[in-house]
Amino acid sequence: MNNKIKVLVVDDSSLFRQALIQHLSSQPGIEVIGYAINAYDAKQKIPQLHPDVLTLDVEMPGLNGIEFLKQLLPTNPLPVVLVSSLNLSVFDALSAGAVDFVRKPDMTVRNSKDTFFESLTVKVMTAAKAKVRISQPNTPAPNSTAPAPAPAPAGAPGTARPRSAQGTARPMPFAALSRNVLDSTIIGLGASTGGTEATLEVLKRLPGNIPGMVITQHMPEGFTEMYAQRLNRICNMEVREAKNGDVIHPGLALIAPGAKQMEVVRSGRNYIVQCRPGAKVSGHCPSVDVLFNSIAANVSINKVGIIMTGMGRDGADGLLKMRQSGAFTIGQDKESCVVYGMPMVAYNIGAVCTQASCENISNVLMNHLKGVK
Repeated sequence: MNNKIKVLVVDDSSLFRQALIQHLSSQPGIEVIGYAINAYDAKQKIPQLHPDVLTLDVEMPGLNGIEFLKQLLPTNPLPVVLVSSLNLSVFDALSAGAVDFVRKPDMTVRNSKDTFFESLTVKVMTAAKAKVRISQPNTPAPNSTAPAPAPAPAGAPGTARPRSAQGTARPMPFAALSRNVLDSTIIGLGASTGGTEATLEVLKRLPGNIPGMVITQHMPEGFTEMYAQRLNRICNMEVREAKNGDVIHPGLALIAPGAKQMEVVRSGRNYIVQCRPGAKVSGHCPSVDVLFNSIAANVSINKVGIIMTGMGRDGADGLLKMRQSGAFTIGQDKESCVVYGMPMVAYNIGAVCTQASCENISNVLMNHLKGVK
């Protein structure tokens, strides 16, 4: 029996398409069963070839990758790995249901090509085991009808920031947290495959007045800034890509920059982030373990750790250290994960206080914070 992962390559560039086919065909466990030159061609070949995974260029003439996914996935929920340049459309495609993405390399630079092909192979193999979820548009969370707190002056720490008429942040149904809880808690969150949408699902359900958050999402350099900007447009709190020395404060969520390790350290009366280039840890840079280990070691106030969907075990050991240091920890449950890897390992080693669905993590978090002394 042929147990190889059957891949259909969809790309309008003949040269790049052949490079993808040549590389993937050389990998044990992967079989390229065909290619398509555009979305229309792919729509014809999918029912004939029955692939396990699609690699998909986002920017194609005619029907682009995003519209193709919206048409394909409701009736053919195939795992899709996007192959894209540095472009905001990646996040629209992930929202439409793609499992993961790889940044297109500079084909003239050997290290760039090698890194790309290595990442592509891992993500294709991961995608073959992933659940395909058809994400809904970013609409208000259920029952989000409570009045929002009055906006404070722009930039005031610990307060919901004013939003423009174009903003999509919504009032949340949670009671306001006390000043003491806001100032005496740091929340760490880590995610990988499927995490771009899962993290958004959690953050968009939270109020703007939330303790300072630090987030590591496995993502390449460049994309983390665009991801932070996207979350910032949708969520109630301020979200931005972290810079070395940024102060963690209520109402702010900091995203670890791609290709840098992010740690939380004490600086006088404040906690700040240190963001520096470094070696991969647990297979990743940025690494969830690096973030969680630093919170466990350096943060003496209340701590919360949240581990979400992703392949492997990055973050599990760090979350265990957080729990052992007194943190309250949440793991995403199996049913709502795209890949139940990181949260599963964390749960199995005793790092998780409680499991919750992606949609319910915000409720579990807020209920915990309301009980913090």
